[in-house]
Amino acid sequence: MTAILLEEPGIFKKIEKAPPTAPAPGHVLLQMRQLGVCGTDLHAFKGRQPFFTYPRILGHEVAAEVVAMGEAVSGLEIGDLCTVMPYRNEVEDQAVRRGKTNCGSSLKVLGVHEDGAMQAYFSYPAELVFPANGLSLDQVSMIEPLAIGSHAVERADIRPDDTVLVVGAGPIGIGTVAMALLKTDKVLVLDMNESRLAFVAQKFPSVTTVLLNDDVPARLMELLHGDLPTVVLDATGNKASMEKCLEYVAVGGTIVFIGLFIGEVSFPDPLFHRKEITLKASRNALASDFTQLIHLLRQGSVNIDGYVTHRLAFEELHETFEGLYAPEAGVIKAVVVF
Repeated sequence: MTAILLEEPGIFKKIEKAPPTAPAPGHVLLQMRQLGVCGTDLHAFKGRQPFFTYPRILGHEVAAEVVAMGEAVSGLEIGDLCTVMPYRNEVEDQAVRRGKTNCGSSLKVLGVHEDGAMQAYFSYPAELVFPANGLSLDQVSMIEPLAIGSHAVERADIRPDDTVLVVGAGPIGIGTVAMALLKTDKVLVLDMNESRLAFVAQKFPSVTTVLLNDDVPARLMELLHGDLPTVVLDATGNKASMEKCLEYVAVGGTIVFIGLFIGEVSFPDPLFHRKEITLKASRNALASDFTQLIHLLRQGSVNIDGYVTHRLAFEELHETFEGLYAPEAGVIKAVVVF
């Protein structure tokens, strides 16, 4: 069967692997139908992804079909359209026992720590496979990135009277906006990319867009009649952006860091204390986020129309992938079609 291997930064290679064997007990064999391209994949291709080793088969935003099942599998049927929760724990440690399955010490992420879904078939633990029949391939391949936003919004504990600022209008930021709007109608988005802000304005007419400039706090106070956002969610994974969030948030407000970078975040402690800020991290997502997203997509509460701007054929991916980096391409979300 065909797979796309990232041999080293910047070098994709189409390879042939042995056909899959019958799935082990508790596992299912999945045939790939569509795959979302994540920022993780884009960073790995350029050699900028933390905790990454080469060679690696990328891919974790899965839309696939169940084609075979091992023994002791329940809740799934042959032919089910499904997605997967691409984070699994090899050890049931304290975090896992406390329900923090996204934070286990032995956590493995599909397509990062182990080979992912840029291949025609792969086997996966059935307990991490979620049936999503009735949804489109675009919807199914968007469940995982939307779940990231869902988890961040749950971490923020947003209430109807909150004013929310999402920093970063990439795919995760846009998904976070969609989930935040289910909690409050007062949402703003900050970014330096005007085309992405234009997309947000068109997709979510009630959302106020803010272009990054030298005095963002003053602009926010102008828009909010002297106030500041009570919740700030940063989806950039950028050190400078994350540190600035303390200036953007209101007194008594909450900041949630969704993005990750390798390094230290620092901020003036007097400002942190004077505002009595609550600072949280949000890592990956939980099974409850996946099941909630499937329900919301089915009932139409979350609409992804327009998210997918680019479609790449799997067989040609090793030749076309680098085109996603061109600024003029205007990529919001790309998917790989099998």
